[in-house]
Amino acid sequence: MRELTYIPTIRDMLDNSAEKFGNKAFIKYVENGKVVEKSFIQVREDSLAICRYLRNLSKEKLHIALVGKTSYEYIILATGILISGNVLIPFAPEISEKEAKSLFARADVNFIVHDGALSDRIEGIAAEVKTVAPPLCISSSECAEKIYRDFSSDSEYASLSDFKVDENEPAIMIYTSGTTGVKKAVVHSTKSFAANVMYTDLVEYVSDEASTLSVLPMYHVFCFSGDYVRNLRDGLPLAINGNMRDLAQNLKIFQPSVMRIVPMVAQTLLKMIRATMSKNPSLTPRQAAESVYGKNIEWLFSGGAYLSPELASEYTQFGIFLKQGYGMTEAGCRVTVPDERCSFESVGRVIDICEVRIVGGEIQIKTPSVMLGYYKMPEETAKMFTDDGWLRTGDIGYLTEDNELYVTGRLKNLIILSGGENVSPEAIEKKFNEYEIVSEVLVYGENDQIVAEVYPNYDYCEENGIDDPTDSITTIVRHLNSTSKASHLISKTVIRKEPLEKTESGKIKRKETII
Repeated sequence: MRELTYIPTIRDMLDNSAEKFGNKAFIKYVENGKVVEKSFIQVREDSLAICRYLRNLSKEKLHIALVGKTSYEYIILATGILISGNVLIPFAPEISEKEAKSLFARADVNFIVHDGALSDRIEGIAAEVKTVAPPLCISSSECAEKIYRDFSSDSEYASLSDFKVDENEPAIMIYTSGTTGVKKAVVHSTKSFAANVMYTDLVEYVSDEASTLSVLPMYHVFCFSGDYVRNLRDGLPLAINGNMRDLAQNLKIFQPSVMRIVPMVAQTLLKMIRATMSKNPSLTPRQAAESVYGKNIEWLFSGGAYLSPELASEYTQFGIFLKQGYGMTEAGCRVTVPDERCSFESVGRVIDICEVRIVGGEIQIKTPSVMLGYYKMPEETAKMFTDDGWLRTGDIGYLTEDNELYVTGRLKNLIILSGGENVSPEAIEKKFNEYEIVSEVLVYGENDQIVAEVYPNYDYCEENGIDDPTDSITTIVRHLNSTSKASHLISKTVIRKEPLEKTESGKIKRKETII
């Protein structure tokens, strides 16, 4: 395992990696049918050009909204903002005009950068957002290349990047997904943001031969921090998938050894492996997996949603490690990472930069990567911390003696029955995951009873000749009730015709559904 060298800021990582890894390929992607490679030196130079462009644009500290899909230009823009002393505020490209106006105003956005994602909405948005300059649209690599040239280290603006960012000042603001209540902007300094990749790996995947394929959106902190910032620190190549429709082809092109995914991606690719095995029974399980993932795949790290132990266990027959970690944006993203000894039911082991304790059932955290707070929400910020300074996660769970963490539900979602029993709806929901006929489920309390709303997998029903899934789901509920204690019995089942409402990150909006 590599020796970990502490590097306090993103700028320090850029400088260190350029000096240490030089012209080694860092970021790879497909453009016009060809693989493009950018070295560690090139990534540094292009990022510094964006830094100079921004510092020439305004001497004031800017709050910059970055809206776009994952791409090389997106990564460079985000990095350039982080090292320029301004504040990066990432948004999904699908953000509506109404939400953009609201969230931009609340975050005091005064400059907008996008990749063309806002082209049909930018006029209305810009009319209500006070900016220091017209929005910058980088809709192609040619647009970015002009800035890289005009603000290069050989230009008249070269000295604009010769400064040191205050590592304790706000550097990035990330809106929470907003499963309940109003969205809150989590503020991190460059120091706290960089600190979250300064943990020691618990698995032996970090080697000079390791490579990562990034498949999740970079506007999510899990992906930007885990795939990009971590690989920048370690000097490992990072391939960009871009669109999900290109994933199958890019797996063959880049042959990754490591991927950070969400359970839905793991499930989709597993179905492809199963189909391959069905069509080619002579293949070994590993050969079938390699036909989908490529010959080098070893490690899949899951986050963002519950990972079924059954799904994780099935991957072992293919020689692929699939386990989940745990984190939250307020803690800098990462609190635990999995290793080979972790149970499939746990969410990994607490990393060495974090401390975790359980108080009244709640998981609480102390870490150098903790947020500065919620932007302009001091009361909400105060609620997140205990009197002695620990971050309250709102999750309930338990910790083993060897620092393996288990999450069993959310404090705010607990169903309190009249008999005094506390029921975690998530604990019941997880039991449905092993049934393919169930696509989505939401459990809640109503009139002192447990209710389960189920959205069936109608594609599965069609493939298996099931006209009405009601009987099948009723049978499942009876089985689950037969193995549950009295307080956890499902008294009412609702079969949904439409999916449950979700956030942009795919999490079910529990509050809106129950109301």
